[in-house]
Amino acid sequence: MPPSEAALAALLLRAEIEEWLLAEADLLDARRYRDWLALLHPEVRVAMPIARNLAPALLAREERTRAGQDVMWVDEGFRTLEQRVRQLETGIHWAEEPASRVTRLISGVRILEAAPDRVLAGCRFILHRNRLEDETDLLIGRRRDTLLRAGEGWLLHRREVLLDQSVLHAKNLTTFL
Repeated sequence: MPPSEAALAALLLRAEIEEWLLAEADLLDARRYRDWLALLHPEVRVAMPIARNLAPALLAREERTRAGQDVMWVDEGFRTLEQRVRQLETGIHWAEEPASRVTRLISGVRILEAAPDRVLAGCRFILHRNRLEDETDLLIGRRRDTLLRAGEGWLLHRREVLLDQSVLHAKNLTTFL
């Protein structure tokens, strides 16, 4: 039985979004931060709540901190992200001198919600960061990204990063997630 038009459209959308996420990762890994900023909606919000170690009965309700109510690892908008890019471009950012070598692996991309001009995508990621001879960080987790259609492409509007750790072992968070 041939696939339906709806099934083909869903498959094509998933491939388009997966390609967008992989291209974004390539820009960040190559330190092409200005090009990356061009992929962000002016009202972008990137949040990374802190995971809490709780009893199983409380996990569903309070496993992670909440934006606007609790402390978060990251809670940034376009202005802050652009300031961070400008700081990195100076070449005198103490935590990135010398610059880190970063590789992001994106997998398990799924379309969670879709409308003609908006997509909510989920994925898994591994971010490996190495700096100097012995500084290595490994961040593993899940993301939920909301993308808005902009002409022929997409812009990142919201990103929620859920790390699979409650204690951050990295010395800093200079890497964009």
